[in-house]
Amino acid sequence: MESSPFRVLIADDHPLARKAVQSMLEPDPAFYVVGEAYNGEEAILLCGEVEPDLVLMDIHMAPVGGLEATRRIKQLYPHIRIVVLTVSDDVADLFTALQFGAQGYLLKNMDPDEWLTYLHALLDDNSEVARQMADRLFLRFRAPLGSMPDDPDPSMLTSREQQIAACVALGDNNRQIAEKLLISENTVKNHMKNILEKLDMENRVQLTSYAIKYGLTRRVQN
Repeated sequence: MESSPFRVLIADDHPLARKAVQSMLEPDPAFYVVGEAYNGEEAILLCGEVEPDLVLMDIHMAPVGGLEATRRIKQLYPHIRIVVLTVSDDVADLFTALQFGAQGYLLKNMDPDEWLTYLHALLDDNSEVARQMADRLFLRFRAPLGSMPDDPDPSMLTSREQQIAACVALGDNNRQIAEKLLISENTVKNHMKNILEKLDMENRVQLTSYAIKYGLTRRVQN
């Protein structure tokens, strides 16, 4: 029995951009576009009306932009996944989007096949493929260090918490982390809860970006 397609809402203030996104999704039976929004305010309203599984959210819209819409949608509908779309290489936008609860991000000038690979991995919970794609995307953001938003210092994490954060960024699930670090899976879960609370984060995607940004993955790699 085939599963139902993912219901997608496209939010972008340019009609041609919305059409381009839809044209990339249409050939893939896993996606079904249920609505289009021309700004963040309409995206918030449509989430309640068309009940999407996924929102593809442009960052720069007026009067309500994609970052603010992301924050409000995740408060109202935490189950909806949001992927931010941007042509910008401003890493500050990226980290703000993740801080507000976005599950991922895509550059508009990427190849359509890369888009589909990433979205499938994200929606099918394939953490390894999603992490590899996230790593490649992250390297395209070139903002100088001084323009990055303030983050909690990694030193506030214990050595064990830094190891676990690094394992998450490398795509390991809780069971794999437990086996790698020779601890119980419940211990990993407790550490994860503490890590996310200390860093004021909501999910593993945000933690992955943080660990990559601060080089924590190097601590568990050969």
